[in-house]
Amino acid sequence: MILLQTSKLTKLYSGTPILENVQFEVKKGERIAVVGRNGAGKSTLLKMIADEIDFDSGEIHKPQSVVLGYFAQSSHVNSNDTIYNEMLSVFAETIKLKGQLEELSLKMAEEDPSSEQYLRIIEQYQNLNHRFELMSGYTYESEINNILNRFKFNEIGFDQKISNLSGGQKTRLALAKLLLQKPDVLILDEPTNHLDIDTIEWLEGYLKKYSGAVVIVSHDRYFIDQIATTVYEIEYRKCTKYKGNYSDYIDQKAVSYASLMKQYEKQQKEISKMEDFISRNIVRASTTKRAQSRRKLLDKMERIEIPKINDKSIGITFEIDRRSGNDVLKVEDLTVGYPDQIISDHLDFQINRLDRVALIGPNGIGKSTILKTVAGDLPKLGGEVYYGKSLDMGYFDQEQANLTSNNTVLNEVWNYFPTRLEKDIRTLLGNFLFTGDDVFKTVNQLSGGEKVRLTLCKLMLQKNNFLLLDEPTNHLDIDSKEMLELSLEDYEGTVFFISHDRYFIDKIATRILEVTPHGVVSYLGNYSDYMEKKQQLAELEAAKLAEESNTTTTNNVTDYQKQKEQRRLEQQRKRQLEDIESKIAAYEEELEYKKAELFQEEVYLDTQKSAQVQARIEELEELIMESMETWEELSLS
Repeated sequence: MILLQTSKLTKLYSGTPILENVQFEVKKGERIAVVGRNGAGKSTLLKMIADEIDFDSGEIHKPQSVVLGYFAQSSHVNSNDTIYNEMLSVFAETIKLKGQLEELSLKMAEEDPSSEQYLRIIEQYQNLNHRFELMSGYTYESEINNILNRFKFNEIGFDQKISNLSGGQKTRLALAKLLLQKPDVLILDEPTNHLDIDTIEWLEGYLKKYSGAVVIVSHDRYFIDQIATTVYEIEYRKCTKYKGNYSDYIDQKAVSYASLMKQYEKQQKEISKMEDFISRNIVRASTTKRAQSRRKLLDKMERIEIPKINDKSIGITFEIDRRSGNDVLKVEDLTVGYPDQIISDHLDFQINRLDRVALIGPNGIGKSTILKTVAGDLPKLGGEVYYGKSLDMGYFDQEQANLTSNNTVLNEVWNYFPTRLEKDIRTLLGNFLFTGDDVFKTVNQLSGGEKVRLTLCKLMLQKNNFLLLDEPTNHLDIDSKEMLELSLEDYEGTVFFISHDRYFIDKIATRILEVTPHGVVSYLGNYSDYMEKKQQLAELEAAKLAEESNTTTTNNVTDYQKQKEQRRLEQQRKRQLEDIESKIAAYEEELEYKKAELFQEEVYLDTQKSAQVQARIEELEELIMESMETWEELSLS
């Protein structure tokens, strides 16, 4: 079923086309990723199909019954209410219906069961109750609790006033609220910003199972790979469709480019031969007709354009002025935070030369605080930080606090490196995609991606041998991320970084430091190695628990036994789900029977019997609600 379709959609800004003749289609159950460079028009497309901005020509077709839900990068919930009450507002109609059902229950208790009015109330109650069930009447409270827990709002309390939340928390709340609304088409622009890795992984699972359609703009390659069934690429104002996830799109694009280039080269050879024949034979009386015929063929030929390849990427190369010692950083029993608040403590770790260490953990655990403390931007509250010899530190702050807002782009770099010539600075800025008059923009006029590029430009010029990077890939498009990855892979210094981009961590990290409430745990390898090790540890823990409960599992669990234990646990979960489903079915069957009983003469003429039946109906409805909550918890585990 097609939920939304565009035809020849075109958007102009100041007379210049941003998007031209876009054909875009969204089907039920489809999960679409829209990819392309920053400024290509991805967010513009999403805003047009979400009816947030107008388009200049073309059409958007959408059935009137289809509901769209749009999450923008700048989405916030602005309210003086509490977090929980704001989520309750999603179910305003459901709650209103609940009140009506309660009123009808009271009326039934007051009416004579033998009266016609009583029967009318019962019929009205049944109709409303059916609508109530369809509107998540028995599950909405557990849905709210689940979504708020997943987005980590349980850590600050559901009764927290929204006005007290940070900008990132308000954005997360906006996403949580939209997910509760369950629109037919979810339109999400960079939904993983402000989310930690655990929450991103949960969101992946949620979107994979989403019954409607999902349209996403994201620069998170790992995220797109996990979710997308279709990719639309926006490039050179056009929109091209590819089937599959991000990896499939990359492969298909490479094949398509190679095929087009082959066709182009073949045609160019044909054109060259024809032009050569024409030039040699056009003046000869004996061959001029053949030459003229060839010229006509050449004029009518539909020329294949040379395939375009967008290689406009940042030119970044991290170099060092001098080599550091082998011992770069040692942290002993470190406590970080602020004078009135300890964020993280009992931190012990060491970093050696050429290490590329990723610092990971949930939001709020203290990752940025640790990096700021190591960089010297925050004083330590306890413990020791030892720096190695010949160490030159460069710090990338995700908030770009080291940029001066009223500086031009040119002066922001030139002021730090005044001995360089202006033309050299401008050439360098060109490598970071600041061309022409872009260099005269002030910092406060720049987009998030432009500020990141400017900060990276300054950092590159410092030629430090120890880089501290806090979310360096935020706001960068995929091509820029790939250039940054290549540069860091070739870097002859040491890197200590924070990122929620699992693809980036996988490419760069040689070691993972996971921040926990009890300190730091070190894992050798990249993100994939870390996940594999975590899985092994979880399996060993499961085996240990099984042993303690007198199972046959031993300490030296074989791979086969581990898999067998996993299957057993999964089968147990499925059996529990089936048991609950059977109970729900039985309760619902009895509920329908009891509701029918109310219409039987021997019941509605007997006040006592009618009251007993009504009491059992209410009990069954409560049992169904509790069972559904248990079912939902098990199904999401």
